[in-house]
Amino acid sequence: MTTQIKAAFEIGSWDETPFEDGDEETKLTEALVTKRYSGDIDGTSTTKWLMAYAPDKSATYVGVEHITGTVGGRRGGLVLMHDGEFADGVATATMRVVSGTGELTGATGSGKFRADPAGSLLLDLDA
Repeated sequence: MTTQIKAAFEIGSWDETPFEDGDEETKLTEALVTKRYSGDIDGTSTTKWLMAYAPDKSATYVGVEHITGTVGGRRGGLVLMHDGEFADGVATATMRVVSGTGELTGATGSGKFRADPAGSLLLDLDA
């Protein structure tokens, strides 16, 4: 059975550092980010982002996120893989579920992520 998960989040911390010397045209960074979720997700997450910036300050990125808490009324954890873009102050991504733990073991699904002043996550979860 597919459940649509809608949640808002707030960034708790963002620690971004370059991982290769380069110029504005080849800026590569990694960031360790924590978030607090509310809504259909009540919990916290840690995400590792790898980002490639363009001269116009836009970026493409990939990330792996580990959410722990309650997701759609089920207690456990989810690991999500993100593939996205950042432009004009807004990050968007597609996501897929990589694995689940606890009551989320065996979960599969995909969704969308948007980070702007009001961050949100929309996930179609099969659990």
